[in-house]
Amino acid sequence: MQNTKNIIPGNWPGIAANETAQKPSYHFALCQTEVNLDFYLEQFFSDYHLSIHYFKSFEHLITICQRHPIDIIFLASTVGLEDEMELLRSIKQNVFLSIVPVIVVHPKPPDSDIVAAFENGAEEFIHGEWVERLVKVRIKRVIDRSRRDLAVNPSTKLPGPSIIESEINRQIDLKNRFAVCYADLDNFKAYNDYYGYSEGDKVIRLTARIIKDIVFDLCRGGFVGHIAGDDFIFVIPEDLIDKTCQSILHTFDTLIPFWYEDQDRERGHITTVNRRGDVENFPILTMSIAALINKNGEFRHVGEMSRMLADLKKITKTKEGSNYMVERRHKY
Repeated sequence: MQNTKNIIPGNWPGIAANETAQKPSYHFALCQTEVNLDFYLEQFFSDYHLSIHYFKSFEHLITICQRHPIDIIFLASTVGLEDEMELLRSIKQNVFLSIVPVIVVHPKPPDSDIVAAFENGAEEFIHGEWVERLVKVRIKRVIDRSRRDLAVNPSTKLPGPSIIESEINRQIDLKNRFAVCYADLDNFKAYNDYYGYSEGDKVIRLTARIIKDIVFDLCRGGFVGHIAGDDFIFVIPEDLIDKTCQSILHTFDTLIPFWYEDQDRERGHITTVNRRGDVENFPILTMSIAALINKNGEFRHVGEMSRMLADLKKITKTKEGSNYMVERRHKY
């Protein structure tokens, strides 16, 4: 189980009680060869909180994208683009990285490289005369288009329903033995109504961060998606169910009290109107996780798994506190 004893709550999004408005932020992943694109990016986006994460290999890029909400991957060079094209193909063939837009930068590429970049999935190719305002606008437009993409949740930047379904079906087609885990928060609507949608969104982003960090800590090949609202999916090997779910729940239970005002945290509940219109006390938020194992090619498509997961989740949520349950019955 992950050690949360020394967690510093202030390191997690939205924890500071006196949090003030911050500059918009961008995270860029950059692979550059004999070019200083980072210098121009820092100039272009000086009015933003800009984090540039450098990489040279595909494996390093995966780690970066698992740790940070990358807005754009830049592949920049002033020499040949053979290595960059190979990186681009690997990025767009990876279900997790494929949702991140890629911009290729080269001052004087042959037409064949420009065509190859777009054929392999690049969202933009910046070349020719360097007009700074135009380059900045083209980069900004790529980010804006990406954030409007319905396949990615705009708050957590995790893959949405269509990519989740595609990944689970891919695992089924490969006849892999894996677990699909469905996590959601208990009584989140009451919290959202009581504190407002802005605070509710911070809790959603916290939950996404916890799940993503722990899944990728324990399983580099894992998958994390955001269905909507407070519903998340993660896909992991069967033998990691207990360790992963226990770590997620323990970390969530350790951190979530800090998202309450002092008096509510001390009482251990908030008081607000329930779905029936009655005033009710709601305890500190907890999390429920339902886990379903695909073994021996038992499931043929994601629809069969989703029905059983939904039923199991209802049972899990009847238990007090944060819990996870693993479905042991055969497919129905």
